Amino acid sequence: METINTDEPVTPAGRLFLQAEMNQIINCAIGVKNTLDIDAVKSEITTSIMLKQPRFSSLLIIDSHGREHWRRTQVNVDRHVIVRDEPVTNGDPSISQEDAVNDYIADLAVSSPLSTDKPLWEVHLLMAHNCLVLRLHHALGDGISLMSMFLTICRKADDPSQMPAIGGVGTSLASSGGQRRKWRTALWRALLVVWYTLVFVVEFLLRSLWLKDSRTALSGGAGVELWPRKLATAKFRLDDMKVVKRAVAEATINDVLFGVVSCGLSRYLDIRSPNALQDGIQMTGLSMVNLRPQPGLQDFSKLLDSKSGTRFGNQFGMLLLPVYYHKGGSDPLQFVRRAKAMIDKKKLSLEGLFSYKLGYFVMSCFGAKLAALLNYRIVCNTTFTISNVVGPREEITIIGNPVTYLRANTSSLPHLCRKS
Repeated sequence: METINTDEPVTPAGRLFLQAEMNQIINCAIGVKNTLDIDAVKSEITTSIMLKQPRFSSLLIIDSHGREHWRRTQVNVDRHVIVRDEPVTNGDPSISQEDAVNDYIADLAVSSPLSTDKPLWEVHLLMAHNCLVLRLHHALGDGISLMSMFLTICRKADDPSQMPAIGGVGTSLASSGGQRRKWRTALWRALLVVWYTLVFVVEFLLRSLWLKDSRTALSGGAGVELWPRKLATAKFRLDDMKVVKRAVAEATINDVLFGVVSCGLSRYLDIRSPNALQDGIQMTGLSMVNLRPQPGLQDFSKLLDSKSGTRFGNQFGMLLLPVYYHKGGSDPLQFVRRAKAMIDKKKLSLEGLFSYKLGYFVMSCFGAKLAALLNYRIVCNTTFTISNVVGPREEITIIGNPVTYLRANTSSLPHLCRKS
């Protein structure tokens, strides 16, 4: 492999994900309708815009001072494309296609690190399952960057000459009558922003130090990030979610989704530990929020342009999202109402921006080890992570093959790993 001696320092956020405590790999399964063409996949990767992004054609180098750098190299695609011809069912014919792929990703999440003698990405072709598995180190970029990049190699199913539409969903404030009323509304909103930011920032700092959730059946133990894991898929009809959305005033699909998650956690705890928990006990989720000027997916050409203000890489903050256990028999819509009330407050705060700036400050002034330790403690002191990235808005194809599903997961996180 020929290297090109031009080193670029890894960004502070990238350095965080390279530390042993927070080493994260994104595993994304892409199901397709027809049999995969191995040569076509390799050819598409070789000519794709992906390799124009320097991090996808660079080795990770650590200098004599322990600082991480990217060093450009010539990419040998054959080393990055791994072909699995046989079914990944461990010889069990009763395992469904979906479960087989899920088990494969779950195993990768705890057993197969990416080799550092090549750029930090791989494509696994599960030929018997018509599935590609993209493995990308989180140091390369966040979900928004990587999804935006992925869509550049896809095409619309109904028009193969066009790339899928890219664009986020923004929010706007409806104008209401009278300048005086507008000023009052703006002043009240500013006061709420200051108050909620103060409250949530204090809690975030406490979480990074010692405050943690109570132990439940959802909690792990020491080294939980290395335990064998199970990956499961739950499917919800969008039409059903819209019905629930209409039943709660001014709710969003995200409110409904988080309400479903909180309701599901309560139901699970009812089954695993009936009568063992006090009603109202808090379980805290950790969520990622995009901090780029444009919400949602980005134009990849702008991500490659350092002057655009929407750079490629990791540009997200963290939010703490509390949910509360409620015994069976509770009104399911109450979970959505609570989720909406909590998320509305989070939207008014600058907690996500603060967490990003705090991490950047600690990384720059005290180094990657301390920054990784603080992030590790935040994860240890919470119960779960929730993350979602908007996908394509229409049917798409990849290398002329219709895409049937997209399913992403990351390597394990140490939620509530310490003993009480």
